[in-house]
Amino acid sequence: MSTEVSPNASGQPGPPGPSGQTGHAPASESSAPEKLSRESVTIIATLLVATFVVILNETIMNVALQRLMVDLGVDAPTVQWLSTGFMLTMAVVIPTTGFILQSLSTRAVFMLAMGLFAGGTALAAAAPGFEVLLLARIIQAGGTAIMLPLLMTTILTLVPLSRRGAVMGNVSIAISVAPAMGPTVSGLILEHFTWRFMFVFVLPVALAALAIGAKYLTNVGETEKTKLDFLSVLLTVPAFGGLVYGLSQIGGGQGGQSGPKTAAIAALAIGVASLAVFVLRQLRLQKSHAPLLDLRAFNFRMFTVSVLLMVVAMMALFGAVILLPLYLQEIRGLGSLETGLALLPGGLAMGLLGPFIGRLFDKVGPLPLTVTGSVLMVLTLWQFSMLDAGTPVWWIVTLHVLLSFGLALLFTPAFTTGLNPLPPHLYSHGSAIMSTSQQVAGAAGTALLVSIFAVVSASSGLVAGMSAAFLTATVIALAAVVLSAMMRKTEGAAPGHAAH
Repeated sequence: MSTEVSPNASGQPGPPGPSGQTGHAPASESSAPEKLSRESVTIIATLLVATFVVILNETIMNVALQRLMVDLGVDAPTVQWLSTGFMLTMAVVIPTTGFILQSLSTRAVFMLAMGLFAGGTALAAAAPGFEVLLLARIIQAGGTAIMLPLLMTTILTLVPLSRRGAVMGNVSIAISVAPAMGPTVSGLILEHFTWRFMFVFVLPVALAALAIGAKYLTNVGETEKTKLDFLSVLLTVPAFGGLVYGLSQIGGGQGGQSGPKTAAIAALAIGVASLAVFVLRQLRLQKSHAPLLDLRAFNFRMFTVSVLLMVVAMMALFGAVILLPLYLQEIRGLGSLETGLALLPGGLAMGLLGPFIGRLFDKVGPLPLTVTGSVLMVLTLWQFSMLDAGTPVWWIVTLHVLLSFGLALLFTPAFTTGLNPLPPHLYSHGSAIMSTSQQVAGAAGTALLVSIFAVVSASSGLVAGMSAAFLTATVIALAAVVLSAMMRKTEGAAPGHAAH
């Protein structure tokens, strides 16, 4: 039995629950206080730290794959499953988070997410071989998939509309700095320790976050008794799993071998067909108010525009994240640690600028920020397409920082503008849709740009391949300029408002 208390119809907090805890009014209402309570700050800070840790873990493995091939005695396609398996699990679990967040209390969801993550981390640190390590990564991914939607839904519930931009800006620290630091942290660890220490060092932080959450985290919002549609859950596996797997394998398949390419195309076809069935199933379930993923969020125009903008930005970001290390290592001959250090300033800039951009968003709205960010993204990607074997590394670092600044100007306004107009019952579903879209867009961007790089490189050399891939990313980014110009400031949903 949850002790949380939901707001009453007037939007005021309900009476104290059995534990003396007072419920929180929805943040979108004008009566919401401008200043966050100490309890709200504690909840959001705990979730931010936990989210930072789980997202850092997502990219920490990329630099270690070469070492793991030697230590575990496996080949390149096999070891790649440590990343692919993680990504697939994320793609399948995230669409279910809308249901999970509505059905369970905040504490229960947090304990589930961090329990899975900490358990998977401990298992990975002690893994005797590849199979157990892969299982551990899948368990970690289950916890990781739940954390970001939980964080965003909690912010929407607790934070008044006038301060959402500033608080959402802090989220960018987790989603930008953490993945940027992953390769650098793992590079430093691998310089001095075995691969197990990538998990040994993360485990105490995960356990500390779990302990702090267990002690201080209180329930926010309200839970609903909704039926779980098992057919929808089953469809997420071929739909989102098929899409992400197919896209990732087309991009990273084994050169000219037809096997992986054929399997990837088949997975992609199954994914598209299953996704169509999944969408039709959700539309049908909406009539009985029990969808796994409520697509009525798309009835809000700014949510739809923001999701599309996020998709384009993520395609460009993931492409750059994959292509720049390839350029620095394959063409410039830098080591993995040097590459990680070269890309670190951009990641730090994106995250550290987030809170400032969030406060600016609260004052000026999304339009000036997103237009500036998208134009900056187009210009920097175009400059990346002109890189050659003699381009100074300092210029590459500068361009990456500028690209990161442009993306920071896009992400916080897109998150906040898209989620602001949703009524409270769609918070968790809107967060899940945005997170799912990011996963699929990241896989699609990586697949497209790496495929172009591979094809052109085979005939014209690595520099030409890199140029063609970044030129394609520039063209994709032009769509972000158009979408950015459509952004408008959104007001919070009126109490009891729903999209039909």
